[in-house]
Amino acid sequence: MGFFDLLKKGLSKTVSVLKTDIRDLFKKSGRLADDAFLNELFEMFVKTDMGVAASKEVTDEVRKQFHNRIVEQTDVLDTVKDKLKSLMAQPSAPIRFAETGPTVIMVCGVNGSGKTTTIAKLTAMFTGEGKKVVLGAADTFRAAAVEQLTVWANRLGAEIVTGPAGSDPASVAHKAVAKALESKADICIVDTAGRLQTQKNLMQELEKIRRVMGKLIPDTPHEVILILDATTGQNGISQAKHFSEAVQCTGLILAKLDGTAKGGVAVAIRKTMDLPVKFIGLGETAADFAVFDAGEYVDALFAGE
Repeated sequence: MGFFDLLKKGLSKTVSVLKTDIRDLFKKSGRLADDAFLNELFEMFVKTDMGVAASKEVTDEVRKQFHNRIVEQTDVLDTVKDKLKSLMAQPSAPIRFAETGPTVIMVCGVNGSGKTTTIAKLTAMFTGEGKKVVLGAADTFRAAAVEQLTVWANRLGAEIVTGPAGSDPASVAHKAVAKALESKADICIVDTAGRLQTQKNLMQELEKIRRVMGKLIPDTPHEVILILDATTGQNGISQAKHFSEAVQCTGLILAKLDGTAKGGVAVAIRKTMDLPVKFIGLGETAADFAVFDAGEYVDALFAGE
């Protein structure tokens, strides 16, 4: 299955909602693009969690081009897709690699967002490219997380650095970066404990982890990636804001996109936060993971029509 087909399958719940709503909008050939039509169009986008700002901007583009004219479905959808692609345009390279030495990637997110599974998918991608990977299990408060990450490390041929249960997460992160330097690894991925964006003491702990790693390699981590559970919809924007304030996130990975009809949230986050969506997770296996492509994403959203 090619990536576009995988994307269509993963977005099937969102596509299904859009398909039904588009069919209702264009019950007959040719529709007057009056205010009532534009309101329906706006509501259709909001329903996918695209956000009010992005939904309004796309609807305004349709208004500008077609207001009070008889329109065909293909003309409107072409305009919508072009506008969404321009809203979501972002740099194509997903990871900013270090010029020398290991590239350090810090991963954060709320509890249950899919961090461990996503780290496994990232590791599988890097090891598949022949890169040497060191994992840092800095979620020291949840034994199951360390065990799960260790299983994945052994399975994927990565080294892993752990610490005693309940030990200082920053210490584990420091050891992981030191190990990556010592073993001349290409990539060091540091996991952190899931936390709510409103827990100030835990957000400060993230700042400390970031600071400690920077003592070993200046300007690290090179990437701070926030894992967002796509099923949370608009709540993802609040998470992105708080985590970015604490640790200057450089990008997002949208996980569990296959389990939601809120696939438009990628548009809302890109529009609101100006953070690139680096990868998307569309299932449980390593194959259900890919570099985010805004053009293909938008095309897949409307693939039902």
